[in-house]
Amino acid sequence: MNEINITAKLFLLLGSANAMLAVMLGAFGAHALKTRLDENLLKVFHTGVEYHFYHALGLILVGIIAMNIPVNIWIKNSGWMMFAGIILFSGSLYLLSILNLRWLGMFTPLGGLLFILAWLSLCIAIVKH
Repeated sequence: MNEINITAKLFLLLGSANAMLAVMLGAFGAHALKTRLDENLLKVFHTGVEYHFYHALGLILVGIIAMNIPVNIWIKNSGWMMFAGIILFSGSLYLLSILNLRWLGMFTPLGGLLFILAWLSLCIAIVKH
């Protein structure tokens, strides 16, 4: 059996851990927050969970691609930008909805931009291969 390179292993681990966390937070939102947040804030929380899970799967994809093509800066940047995007986009939505701190919303678009750049970087990595 082939040994997995460090970049692939890192993003597979980050993706798996974030997928688990997204499921846990989704359950928390559906059960514990259902009666504590108004409908709008619950939707905000749900959006955070949704994008968290999509990009956890994206991190797993980055890890799988890193196992199959030579690792380059574009693959690494893609994974790190996805991870940072989860923190800024989903993290800001979680905190905004639970703590009702509207000013945290200014970080959400930065996270969204990182998501876009992460997917672009992955496209470039594939094209350059």
